[in-house]
Amino acid sequence: MAIAALADGDGEGLDGLIDERREVLEVSSLLFFFSFVVLPLLLSPVSTQVRADEEGFISILVSDKGLDFAKDLLVHRAVHSIIPLQLPQIERYVKIPLVGRVHVVLSNISIDGVEIDSSYVKTGEGGIVLIASGATANLSMNWQYSYSTWLVPIPISDEGSAFVQVKDMEVGLTLDLKDLGGTLKLSVQECGCYGSGCFPRKIVSAVEEAIPQKITEEILKLDALLQDLPNKIPVGDVASLNVTFVSDPVLSSSSIDFEVNGLFTAEDQIFASKYPHRPQTTSVTCSGANEMIKIFLHENVLNSASLVYFNADYMHWLVDKIPDQALLNTAGWKYIVPQLYKLYPNDDMDLNISVTAPPLVKITKQGLVLPFTQMLSLMFWIPVKSYQLPAFHW
Repeated sequence: MAIAALADGDGEGLDGLIDERREVLEVSSLLFFFSFVVLPLLLSPVSTQVRADEEGFISILVSDKGLDFAKDLLVHRAVHSIIPLQLPQIERYVKIPLVGRVHVVLSNISIDGVEIDSSYVKTGEGGIVLIASGATANLSMNWQYSYSTWLVPIPISDEGSAFVQVKDMEVGLTLDLKDLGGTLKLSVQECGCYGSGCFPRKIVSAVEEAIPQKITEEILKLDALLQDLPNKIPVGDVASLNVTFVSDPVLSSSSIDFEVNGLFTAEDQIFASKYPHRPQTTSVTCSGANEMIKIFLHENVLNSASLVYFNADYMHWLVDKIPDQALLNTAGWKYIVPQLYKLYPNDDMDLNISVTAPPLVKITKQGLVLPFTQMLSLMFWIPVKSYQLPAFHW
């Protein structure tokens, strides 16, 4: 490999310096050392090139452990969102021998707490099924009764408060999750509550009706939040990550698989909300220790980021300070490029590093393949007043 250096010249005038003829010199071992030690510290994250019509996917797989975690979080959130839950007033007449008709009123009925004994989640073609069993609802209420008989013409009444429990309840919920124009649509297919206890059926029925209704309202709120999720995530001031969904989530017996577009685009670029699905041929996997979530990253995601940052001129670096500052002075190259030192004795230099084309990233089983060595341009510059003179390049 060789470098181009400024040839000898009389050095008279700035224009004369710029027009000096160049000659080719062999690169010394010192130049190799400098290039390969300094450069790796200066290179930014990987980028690449990809056509606008190519697809790069990010696939997110939520495993059974992830589903259990989400289920526990959802149950906890649901319990706290429905408490306190006000139930409608219950009023009825009870016929008692020798006493007659007794007017009974239960008012200010409120579910103040719900305790869940166990719960589980199941996914499949029918949707997402969430079951909470062994639940206990703690209720508070005011009661009163009144009656009158022919024996006692004066009305008799009493009132007070009570705390009761409706035990052995089971709450079932089936959800449907679909892709709707690049966003997720969450809907309730079925929701039911079944309880028991030695209480009037009207109390149990009120609980069975109120809890599913409240859960459905909360699911609608959650769906509204999903609809408001952005379809792109800004990455700095230059790029955005397209996070629109490209297909319906795939529900298996133990996991849910989401696929988003995953391509990087320039911040001011308008992109389509959906791309045709294409199987991922090459990807890298990221997962946690417990593998609750696995993320499969297609190499085109990196390729799209490369093109955006290359076009934004982010793959050019000007280095004027390094740990061994002597290497950025012509005196340090006196015996390597003597013509350079003769023209500019003891002058400081800047190192201009450029990537000449968006590097194409390949993902293999061994890791990332980055062909940077074929795309790097190194140029040493000597600042002269408001100009920069090319000293030599690699």
